[in-house]
Amino acid sequence: MESTARQLYELNHNHDNSLKEFPYIVRWKDHRCTRCGRCTAVCPVKAIVPAVKVKRFVQSEGDMPMPSVSRKVIQVVEQVTDMDRVCVGCATCSLVCPNDAIEPEFNPQNKFLFYKNKGGEGYKRGGRRNDPSVSTLDRLKFTRISMLTDPALDAGRHEFKIRSFLGRILPAEELPIKIVDGKLALENHIEKFIPPVREIFPIMIGSMSIGALSPHMWEGLAMGVSYLNEVEGLPVIMCSGEGGMPPKLLKSRFLKYFILQIASGYFGWDEIIHAIADMVEDPAGIEIKYGQGAKPGDGGLLMAQKVMNLIAKIRGVPMSVDLASPPTHQTMYSIEESVAKMIQSMSMAFGFRVPVYPKISGTKTAKSVLNNLAKNPFASALSIDGEDGGTGAAYNVSMDKMGHPIASNIRECYLDLVRQGKQNELPLIAAGGIGKKGNLAANAAALIMLGASAVSIGKYIMQAAAGCFGDEYNRCNLCNTGYCPRGITTQDPKLYRRLDPDKVAERVVEIFKSADVELKKIFAPMGRSTELPIGMSDGLSIDDKAMAERLEISYAC
Repeated sequence: MESTARQLYELNHNHDNSLKEFPYIVRWKDHRCTRCGRCTAVCPVKAIVPAVKVKRFVQSEGDMPMPSVSRKVIQVVEQVTDMDRVCVGCATCSLVCPNDAIEPEFNPQNKFLFYKNKGGEGYKRGGRRNDPSVSTLDRLKFTRISMLTDPALDAGRHEFKIRSFLGRILPAEELPIKIVDGKLALENHIEKFIPPVREIFPIMIGSMSIGALSPHMWEGLAMGVSYLNEVEGLPVIMCSGEGGMPPKLLKSRFLKYFILQIASGYFGWDEIIHAIADMVEDPAGIEIKYGQGAKPGDGGLLMAQKVMNLIAKIRGVPMSVDLASPPTHQTMYSIEESVAKMIQSMSMAFGFRVPVYPKISGTKTAKSVLNNLAKNPFASALSIDGEDGGTGAAYNVSMDKMGHPIASNIRECYLDLVRQGKQNELPLIAAGGIGKKGNLAANAAALIMLGASAVSIGKYIMQAAAGCFGDEYNRCNLCNTGYCPRGITTQDPKLYRRLDPDKVAERVVEIFKSADVELKKIFAPMGRSTELPIGMSDGLSIDDKAMAERLEISYAC
C-alpha cells in the first residue's frame, strides 16, 4: 500500500519544476526574519508566500544529556514553484524588509525559457533585450582634443548653446532671404514652401504612451519637461507615444513641448482630431510610427490587464481588451504611398505649421526610406529606433534576435545624405540603447558625431527618473503585465500610488541639466559651442578595426 502511494506521488510530481529552473532563487534567512509579512504583501507576482512547516529539532539537556527529538510547527517564507508565479528578481521584498532577511539571487543555470512557452504561444516580456555585453556606443572615445592647433573652449566659463533642430533645413540658396543695402532681409513674395522648424535640446524623451506608462509616471515626465522649458530654458520635448493625450493637455499652452504620435492602431486620435479647433498652441511635431527597434516588423501591443477605465476612455475602446497595432498602417503599402498620404495629410491638418516625420525600426532598408523622404518637401526628419530600444510588450524572440544596431544604421544613413549633398538638411533622430550603461551624454554625443541631429531616450529616463528595476539579466521585465512593482508601467492604483510624480519631475530636470553640462564638457575641447558637431566623425575613435572600418572613423588602441 505504501509503495503504491509513493508511486502515485512520484507520478503526480514528476513534471513539477524545481527552483533550479528559475532565473531567480529567493534566499530567506530564518534567524533574521520577524515574520512581519511585508515581503509577501508587496511581491508583484506572488512568487513568495507565508507558509507553515513541521521542523525536526534535536536537543540535549541536563548533566548526562541524551539527545531527544521533537517536532515543531514554524512559520516560513516560501518560494512557489509555479512557473506562472516565477520570481522576476525585482527585489521589492528586499526593499521593504526591515532586517535584510530576504533577497533574490540570480541563477545563471536557469532553464526559464524552456518552460515559459505555454499553449503554443511565444513568451512575451517587457523591458529591453537581454544583452549584458558592452555596446558599440560605449566603446567609442572622443579623441579630437584641441590643444595648440584649434581654439579649445573652457566648458565652465565659455557661453554655450547646445541646441538642435526638428524640421527640414533648407539649403542656403533656397532660403527666402535677400541682401538689401548689405543686410539680410526676408523676401516679400515667397512662392516656395518653407518647412516648419523647431529649436530643440538634442536629447528628447521618446514615445512612451499613456497606457504603457502609469498616470503618475506620465504626469511626472510631463511636469519635468514643462519645467525645463519654462524655468531652466532647456527646450526639451517629449513624444506622447500611441494612445492619445489627456484632453486638458491638448488644449493647454504646454502642448508645444510635446510631439503627438500617430501609429498603426490610431488609438487616441479621435480625441486629438476633435481638439485641434481648441488648441491654443501647435504641438512640437507629429511622429508617424511604422516600427519599433525592440520588435522590428511587429506591431505594438498594450495587453488587456493594462487597459483600465482611464486608458479605455482616452483611446475610445472597451476596457480589458488587448490593444494590438498592426505591423504597418493598413491604408498604406509602400514608402511612396506613406509619404504622399500620411505626412502630407498630417501637415495639412495643422496648416503646414508643424514638423511631421516617420519613425522606423533600425533595419537595412532604412536607407530606402530615407532616400524617399529626402525627395519630399513635407518630410521633416527621420527617426530610426535601433535594436536595443525598450518596449512595453514583445515576443522574447523579437527582442533578442531581431533588429539592427543604431550606431552603424545612423552612420550609413548620414553618409548617404552626404553623397547626395543633403547632410543636415533632413535631421536624423537616433534611438535604441542610449544610456544603456548610464553614459547618456557620451552616447548622445557619439551618435551626433556619427550623423544624428538628435537622440531619443526611453528606458534610460525610466531607470534614472523612477528607479526601474529592470536590467539585461531578465530582471523584472514586468512592463507588459501591469504588475510593475515600482508603479511605472501599471494602471493598478495600488501599485502606481507608490510613485510620486513630483519626485519623477525633479529627477527629469536633474537628468537633463546634468546632460547639458556633460555635453558641454565633450564639445568644448573640439571648439564647438554654438552648433552641434553633427557628422564630425574625425573626433571619434574605437579600439576595434572592423568597427572603425564599418563606421568610417579612426582606429585607436
